Amino acid sequence: MLRQYELVDRVLDYDPQADEALLNRAYVFSMKAHGSQKRASGDPYFSHPIEVAGILTDLRLDDETIATAILHDTIEDTVATPEEIAKLFGPNVARLVDGVTKLSKIEAQTENERAAENLRKFLLAMSDDIRVLLVKLADRLHNMRTLHHIGNPDKRKRIARETLEIYAPLAERIGMYEFMKEMQELAFEQLEPGAYESITRRLAQLKEGGGAKIEKIAGGLKALLGKAGVEAEVSGREKHPYSIWKKMAERHISFEQLSDVMAFRAIVPSVDDCYRALGVIHRRWPFVPGRFKDYISTPKRNGYRSLHTTVIHAENARIEVQLRTPEMHAQAEHGLAAHWAYKEGKVRADSNHSWVRDLVEILDAAGSPEELLEHTRMAMYADRIFAFTPRGELIQLPKGATPIDFAYAVHTDLGDQAVGAKINGRVVSLKTVIENGDQVQILRSKAQEPQAGWLNIATTGKALAAIRRHLRHKERDEGVKLGRKIYDDIVGRLPAPLSADALPHALKRLKLADEAALMHAIARRQLTDAQVMEALMPGSAGADVAQAVPQLSAISIKGLTPGVAFDLGDCCRPVPGDRIVGLRRPDAGIEVHRIDCAVLGELAERAEGETDWVDVSWGDKADGAIARIQIEVKNQPGALGVIATIIGQHGANITGMRMDSRDTLYHTNTIDVEVHDLHQLMRLLAALRAADAVHAAARV
Repeated sequence: MLRQYELVDRVLDYDPQADEALLNRAYVFSMKAHGSQKRASGDPYFSHPIEVAGILTDLRLDDETIATAILHDTIEDTVATPEEIAKLFGPNVARLVDGVTKLSKIEAQTENERAAENLRKFLLAMSDDIRVLLVKLADRLHNMRTLHHIGNPDKRKRIARETLEIYAPLAERIGMYEFMKEMQELAFEQLEPGAYESITRRLAQLKEGGGAKIEKIAGGLKALLGKAGVEAEVSGREKHPYSIWKKMAERHISFEQLSDVMAFRAIVPSVDDCYRALGVIHRRWPFVPGRFKDYISTPKRNGYRSLHTTVIHAENARIEVQLRTPEMHAQAEHGLAAHWAYKEGKVRADSNHSWVRDLVEILDAAGSPEELLEHTRMAMYADRIFAFTPRGELIQLPKGATPIDFAYAVHTDLGDQAVGAKINGRVVSLKTVIENGDQVQILRSKAQEPQAGWLNIATTGKALAAIRRHLRHKERDEGVKLGRKIYDDIVGRLPAPLSADALPHALKRLKLADEAALMHAIARRQLTDAQVMEALMPGSAGADVAQAVPQLSAISIKGLTPGVAFDLGDCCRPVPGDRIVGLRRPDAGIEVHRIDCAVLGELAERAEGETDWVDVSWGDKADGAIARIQIEVKNQPGALGVIATIIGQHGANITGMRMDSRDTLYHTNTIDVEVHDLHQLMRLLAALRAADAVHAAARV
């Protein structure tokens, strides 16, 4: 553990203007606050924040960040308060410590919810000040270095998986490759111990068998470049175990089949020297097609710049060579921290990192923890391609991206209004896959809005999040409209006109926030007509309600042992009057399907001969079931009201509704309706088809 004077001297070495008193106060305060607390290793707990601070001094970070690292666990694990931290160390350090603390306060939830909540807090804190992320990454790195001291193997694996899925990609996204690689390797060791041991053993054997092979190749590269007049510092290494394992898994090959285990780096004085060195190397050895990448002319989103090439060296061995300047190398090793400017105040993450803004937009649009994780992993993991706007602005996208993704990458409004695109001057559909180097122009219309079908086209987390948010809001708006139609019908059946304050009082009785919430609840059948009538006018619900909304009796099936449970197949939604058959499958009970159900054969085959067919028919109490119908409605005002009226007139009951698609001419809606029998359903469908507002209506 670093002693107090050692830590302070480290900071003063690279920043003589640092606040020495601030660092000394933080060291003493943290040591006293943590007192006799111990870590799982048995070491004093105080050693952890000091080691985290030491990691950050290697990145040459400012005094406020180092003080934050020293204090980062005091609020969570000691009696220290945010007010005390602010008083002793100033508002900036207090804000940073509070930001790091919020990342650690995670409630006991399901694994996905826990990870999503962690990520949610990360994004919010990160968008305010990127230094919160730097401290948390150093904190996680030191925890991973000491993870083996935790006795519970399930806890070790959970921490390792979270590191691999969230923390390592975040480190990569801000260019901190050394952090990323060490986190990946330590997590890999915990999650795949057998594979880790096998690969590290083979790497050791390779090193022993090859002797000074890496040093020899590095020396040869240096001599080759020197002979051509390019001064270079050349180093070589085997690739780290996790990256090797990933390649083996992706390519479905063994360790012996890998041909590019060795990587070399040449650091040269200038950008011109990078390209000169590349030419020298390609003249000496043949390069592998498709393995050359120019990250100098088109840097990665995190600012990474370098030339990468793979050449076939002696004995048909492939070696990867990276060419960069000293400045590029500093960026590659430490990313954002390499550009740190002392005494310039707070550095906002969104000043230079558009990917952070993308992630914050995803955070705002996410509808569930699972959705948040899905979208952010897309944003952090995907391999990139480069495309250009008509003005020459560079847009980075994942491989397989479409114009929908491009449009949302430029601006959310442009994505919402996209109707087509031009790629390299040629008009294409929104489904077209963008290739590296394409120039993309988005065609837009103010009348356009996101479609449900776009979810099958988009590939980026930002696009998917924006589309789903729009569809959720639209579905609610449509539900409110439909609920309004049903509400007006309910009000019309009341025995007397409503007073002006009847609706506000009803909302209070039903514990609903506003009128829109009531309409939405009515449309989703979360409230019965009787409940709405009673809330609006207590004592008004009576026989009229029973007559308007028939109470459907329980369903019985002949041919089954009395008391045996069964389910009506959700795939075909049988109703009384349909010809039906029972299907008994292992561990799945009995399902009742229409005799012409399209999936019956598939279900039987999937059960591999263990399926029993049961001869069944509708019983005496077969009066009522839920059928599913699909309706194409003209895109015109009042169309949904017409549908609701027809369904109500035929004594049916809407139990669920969703919009499947919408264009300039028609909406396609799927509606679940409660009906007595097949005869009633057929009459309802005929009436719907006869309506001018309906283009087509059919049972699903």
